[in-house]
Amino acid sequence: MSRIVFFDLDGTLADRQAAFADAVTGLCRARALPPHAEQWLRTELADRANAADFARLREAFDLEMPAAELWQEYVDCMAAAATCRPDVLEGLARLRAAAWTIGVVTNGASDIQRAKLAATGLADLVDGVAVSGDLEIRKPDLRLFELVASRCGVSLADGGWMVGDNPAGDIGGGHQAGLRTIWLRGRPWPEGLLAAHHVVDDVTDAITILLTETE
Repeated sequence: MSRIVFFDLDGTLADRQAAFADAVTGLCRARALPPHAEQWLRTELADRANAADFARLREAFDLEMPAAELWQEYVDCMAAAATCRPDVLEGLARLRAAAWTIGVVTNGASDIQRAKLAATGLADLVDGVAVSGDLEIRKPDLRLFELVASRCGVSLADGGWMVGDNPAGDIGGGHQAGLRTIWLRGRPWPEGLLAAHHVVDDVTDAITILLTETE
């Protein structure tokens, strides 16, 4: 069986929600932003963030600092707050030792996602990364899966796996790409979506399945 696996980042390999809360608080304190600006950020950036959001923030609250400066500070705060558990890093190292090709395919802004990968140590454990901001498309778009495969030096025709927590983006996208899928349960499962091949509670359980399937 092909030893190729692509992982989602946020909610799968790394905890975005905790990092997001810390980053927004840190940015607002550092810039002495008013409480209503912090609440605005928590609402507007809850699902995703990009540089344009900070241009809107600057305009909405008549801030003097440049939007690009605010965005870069947020990126830095997110990178500093991002975490990946040691057992997850260890699991990825075990996959690499077992000759697996590992990719990350994630929605989000390119600079912030890559900053998180570098800060958590994940960048050193993967062969290729595709971020939705690279092409301005989002999972489940097949082109993003084709991009991560190419950057890993493999082809979707070789088969492989997709591991993630988003039913439509990760599991639906993985099915469209011809991959076997492992879903980290938590979000509601949409009616009519083809079931994942495996369902787990933690990404380390997914790694165990991968290692067992190819022993």
